[in-house]
Amino acid sequence: MQKSHNGMEIRSKLWIEMDGEPVFGRGRRFLLEAIESHGSINQAAKEVDISFRKAWSHIKAMEERLGIKLVARQAGGKNGGGATLMDDARKFLKKYEALEKGIQALVDKRFRSVFE
Repeated sequence: MQKSHNGMEIRSKLWIEMDGEPVFGRGRRFLLEAIESHGSINQAAKEVDISFRKAWSHIKAMEERLGIKLVARQAGGKNGGGATLMDDARKFLKKYEALEKGIQALVDKRFRSVFE
């Protein structure tokens, strides 16, 4: 993010849609990253401050719209459950991160050219 000489900052949001429905964006990125770090959808949902039900809904929607399995889930029980990201999810996260950085660089450059 760039600041201009008068303290203005540029901010932008990026998300991916399919057929007018959101597929992926920053919030869902944070959810998948939290699942990766905690090994739990429930803990990830708490970290990103959404309900388990909403987290589960986001995961299902992403998987359905992208046509790939993103999260491997193991039901709870005596030893507890868990969740891990599939390789496709890790690859998708890397691609999204590259896209986000590229877009931000373009936005920063344009901001500088217009406002400085």
